[in-house]
Amino acid sequence: MSTPTAATRTAVTPLTTEDAELLVAVAASAAEAAGATVSVTVLDAGGHLLAFRRNDRAVLISGETSTRKAYTALQLDAPTAGLVDAVRPDGPFHTLPTALDRPLLFIAGGLPVHRDGRLIGAVGVGGGAPDQDHAFAAAAIDALV
Repeated sequence: MSTPTAATRTAVTPLTTEDAELLVAVAASAAEAAGATVSVTVLDAGGHLLAFRRNDRAVLISGETSTRKAYTALQLDAPTAGLVDAVRPDGPFHTLPTALDRPLLFIAGGLPVHRDGRLIGAVGVGGGAPDQDHAFAAAAIDALV
């Protein structure tokens, strides 16, 4: 009688410090080219901080916002831009309304990072307009591939 063997999983290279530094540099460069001042946070798949850049010209809360966006994108494995409607009081993820009529935590700018179809981390950008932050994060991920 043969013993069952576990299926071999293909190893996926995790997000490295070098990857994280590239994500931060590209997002920050894209923001500067657009005339925006942002903070950028990069987390690995376990939610550990790999890289962070706070621009002192940005609103102080932008650093906390970029980190929350990264955590949200990582935990839900989804871009934060797609969650805005879901977290409204009448949406599937109930939340309290804010002065902006949307929770600050969920505005665009957080993106999960995948490699070979597996989640390996997340990047969050805060400080610009929501659509800008999303574009800066996307540019960073595009540079990683």
